[in-house]
Amino acid sequence: MTRTLLDTGPLVAYFSGSDQWHKWTVERMRQLPPPLWTCEPVLTEACFLIGRNGGNPSEVVRKLREGIVSVALDVQTEASALETLMRRYAGVPMSLADACLVRLSELHQDSRILTLDRDFIRYRRHGRQVIPVLAPW
Repeated sequence: MTRTLLDTGPLVAYFSGSDQWHKWTVERMRQLPPPLWTCEPVLTEACFLIGRNGGNPSEVVRKLREGIVSVALDVQTEASALETLMRRYAGVPMSLADACLVRLSELHQDSRILTLDRDFIRYRRHGRQVIPVLAPW
């Protein structure tokens, strides 16, 4: 079974009907079995962006409550690995949310990342392995 890791972009697009990737994201999320795994930094970014654009950030929390989305990484526990990733990709630059998703992909080799972010083409798990992505490009 392939686990799907959820990035900020698709989460924001899902709740924003005017987003260029809204329709694509809604179709993908209907096809994917829950839960979609993510991390708290992704949820924080998504809530901020949804709220800033006039949406309702509590809808993100509802997806957590319903089990559609699940937090699958403890930032404190993974701090050393996250720091290493963020230093390695400082030139990109890599956000904490992106580092968490790369780390999740390292911990779960059977995973792919649902994203709109082309930076995931550059990132590597364990420093050299391509990370499978599910993206509209």
